[in-house]
Parts: sequence; structure tokens; C-alpha cells
Amino acid sequence: MSKFTVLIGRGQIVAIGAILLTGLVIGMVIFIYLESTAPNTITIASGPKGSTFESSAEKYKQILKKEGVTLKIIPSEGSLDNLHKLSNPKVAVDVGFVLGGEVNGANIDNLVSLGSISYQPLMIFYHGKTKHLLSDFKGKRLYIGEDGSGTHTLALTLLKANGIEPKDGTIFVDDISGDAVRALEENRIDALFIMGDSSSSDVMHRLLHTPDISLFNFTQADGYIRRINYLNKLVLPKGSLDFGKDIPSAELNLIGPTVELVARKGLHPALSDLLLEAAREVHSSPGLFKNRGEFPVAQEHEFPISADATRYYTSGKSFLYRTFPYGVASLIARLLSVIVPLALLLIPALKAAPAFYRWQMEYRIKSWYRTLFDIERNAFTHWSDLSKRKELLHRLDTIENSVSKIVVPSKFGDLVYGLRGHIDFVRNRLLSLQTESPTGSD
Repeated sequence: MSKFTVLIGRGQIVAIGAILLTGLVIGMVIFIYLESTAPNTITIASGPKGSTFESSAEKYKQILKKEGVTLKIIPSEGSLDNLHKLSNPKVAVDVGFVLGGEVNGANIDNLVSLGSISYQPLMIFYHGKTKHLLSDFKGKRLYIGEDGSGTHTLALTLLKANGIEPKDGTIFVDDISGDAVRALEENRIDALFIMGDSSSSDVMHRLLHTPDISLFNFTQADGYIRRINYLNKLVLPKGSLDFGKDIPSAELNLIGPTVELVARKGLHPALSDLLLEAAREVHSSPGLFKNRGEFPVAQEHEFPISADATRYYTSGKSFLYRTFPYGVASLIARLLSVIVPLALLLIPALKAAPAFYRWQMEYRIKSWYRTLFDIERNAFTHWSDLSKRKELLHRLDTIENSVSKIVVPSKFGDLVYGLRGHIDFVRNRLLSLQTESPTGSD
């Protein structure tokens, strides 16, 4: 160690040690902070009890549990309530199911979409002769869902586009004793707008097997989806509900928004990946209105697709989380988040340390030259003054004594010996002036 110290210099060892120690302290602080905020818990706003939203959230919970992540489920009144919870920073929720078309002026600046996970077709069952346009329902008794529901909001939008509004003779039925499907069957309403859980295959099968009840065919579906950008055209194939009885007897066009998995900005990329993996497992199976593997999909409507979701749809999970279990990958990611910035900081610092140390040594040694120049100038100015010459020679001796005590590594020896040689040079100049002066000859 002593030889090593002599070789590179004690000061350089101290400088490098100080840099490494500082880096270690900074690294530990960063690691401890990241460790304390490890993303192993997430909160989702689901939906009413028994809804498909709640069912999906429960499935997500079991999938994430296998990865060591806890999914907390907060029940809600539905899509619009989920949006309000996500928009309110005081509510502790990270992600939720939101139906397209429900923004309605809500503040969504801090929200992003992880993608669409399913379609929500709007179905209109009605009595009487075939209707070709929504305007044909003007003046009828309509049940369009509860106020604030996604069905209610979308129905009002579509009806308004067809010139139908409250108080124009059309009756919007609010209070239905019993369920809405039975009300239609009992002819207490003329048309029923349903979407989501209410439009299950069982309900569709039941109503379409009821005499005098038909499912509205959106013949203008292409026009609707171009005018209202969050809507999609959906096709109910001929005979898909009952092959034996050929129900429906013709292909029907429907329209409807998608359900989006909406998150707050800042959601950890690993959690974004896990949620999309869960969504793929839950929603990728084929259905009446979707093909196998169609969902989840990066379909952007009212919410921008997050950068992490875009990366996931393009290349899948990140390398670490694709290669290692979530807990291990999370630890490695935290380590890398410390090591990489520190390396970018320490490598240049360690490279600069020798140069800085050499500059420091050169400064210590070469700073004596200013004194030498001063002595030499004074010698020429006061060459005839004997006492002044003695004072200058004494100063030279003091400088030489101080220089001889400087401890430097051997690689800086040239600087020390060079300085000592120049001290001798100045001394010889003074002595030569003393010999040449008249006073010096006495």
C-alpha cells in the first residue's frame, strides 16, 4: 500500500476515495427511496356489484396476485363514477374502467388510456313494425337507462342527433316497477335501450324469441361512427343467437363505444405491463362481437394512449419483466436506476480525478515561480544595495527549504527538480551581480 501511495500520490487516493464515497452515499439514498416506493400495490375502480366491470377486476386481481402485486378493488356506480374518481386527485385510485363518450367536460389532463378492452354495443329492442331510423322513435315511450349511466348518455346523444329531445312529445320513462326487460315484454314501454350487463346473450335470446319484439338495425352505422368518433360499428351475424331458428334472420348492424382501461399519468411501467397482460388474458377470447385476440387494443379516442402502453403493444413487456419474475425484475430495475446514473456521473469524475490532481500538484510547485520572478526583478532593481541582496538570498534559502519539504509522487519529480534548478539559477544570478557590483568588491 505504501508503494502504491508513493506511485500515484496520497492526494489522488483521497480524491478518488472521496468521489467513490460520495457516489456510494448518493446511490444508497436513491436505492432506499426507490425501495420504499416499490410498486407492489395498485387500486382499481371497478363497477357495481355483479357487473362485468367487477368481474373483470376480480380476474385481474387473481392474475396480479401470482406476480406478487396486490390489486385493491374499489366498487363504484359504473363508468362515469370511475371517471370522476380518476379525475379527482383526492381519491386514491390508479386505474379504472371507463366507457367511451363519458368525458363530457371532465378534466382528463392527468389521465391516459392503456387501451380498449371490449365493445359495449347499444341495443334497442322495440315493439311494432320495423323501424329503419332512430327518428322513428319520436313520440314513443322510451326507457334509456338511469340518469348518469353510459346507456343514458349515449342514447340522449343519438336521439338528439335525430331531432328527438325531452319535452317534444317523446316520453322518457324514468320509473319502471320491476326490470326494464319485463316492462318491454308487458308493453309498458315502446322501446328499450340497453348496453353492457343488461345486453347479455341471455337477454338478447329472451327478447328476440318474444313475438312482436325486434332488435333495431343501425342501417346508418357507418355515418354514426364517422360523426361520433368514440363509436364503433359492430355486426351481429345472421343466426348467431339461434342457428336452429335462424335468429337473427338477417345480419344486423349495431354501434357502441369501447371500454377503456384508463390510468393516471405516472403509473409505473411495470404495473402498466402487468395490467395489460391481465387484460389480454381476460379479454382476448372470442365473443359475439369480437374476434380472438382482438382485445386489448391501442385504440385511441378521447384519452391519449400512454407511452408505456404504446411500447407494450409494439414490443411486449420490457426485457427485465419478460425475463425475470416481477419481484426480481423490480429489484434489478431499481438497481439499474441507481447504477446507470451513478456510472454516468462517476466515470467522468474518476477520469478527471488524475488530471485534477496533476493540476493541483503543478499549481503547488509552480506557484513558487511568482516569488522567484519577484526576487529576480528586485535583484536588478536594487543590485547596488548590499542589505537588499542579502535579504533576497535569504528568501531564496527559505524557498529552497520549503520546496525540499514538498512530498510528491515520483512521477512529479521532474517538476520539483526543475523548480530547484531554477532556484539555483536565480541564486547564481544574484551572486554574479554581487561579484560585479562595486560594493561587492570591497
